[in-house]
Amino acid sequence: MSDFNKLFQQMMEQGQEMVRAINPALESFQAHGFDKMMPTMPRDVMEMIWGNAFNRDGLDAKQRLMAMIAGMTVQGAPVEPMFKAVVRHALEAGASEKEISEVIYQMSMLGGLPAMSRALGFAQAVFAENEEDSA
Repeated sequence: MSDFNKLFQQMMEQGQEMVRAINPALESFQAHGFDKMMPTMPRDVMEMIWGNAFNRDGLDAKQRLMAMIAGMTVQGAPVEPMFKAVVRHALEAGASEKEISEVIYQMSMLGGLPAMSRALGFAQAVFAENEEDSA
């Protein structure tokens, strides 16, 4: 085991000890549903923050969010609530379900099929939620 791996393992163990000392119930805590506590930002707000309001010749919010989806997919979409939030924001910024799916499919070339499958599953869950909400 490398020195870095040993250091990382020690840090993780210390963090787990702290959690047990503060509140033993936190050790098995699951954060399901937290993603629903913060609504999707309106498109105008996203344009102001991530879009081309400050850089008129730059990427718009939709393009930036699609790039975020690509990057997160390659990483294996490690944080489900965050990935789903970005997909929701991309839809709000004008991306279609097909465009989002295509970006995820394309990233299989860089991140592999497991990463693509995980990200696509999260995206499909958001698409299904949107269908339920509009029904």
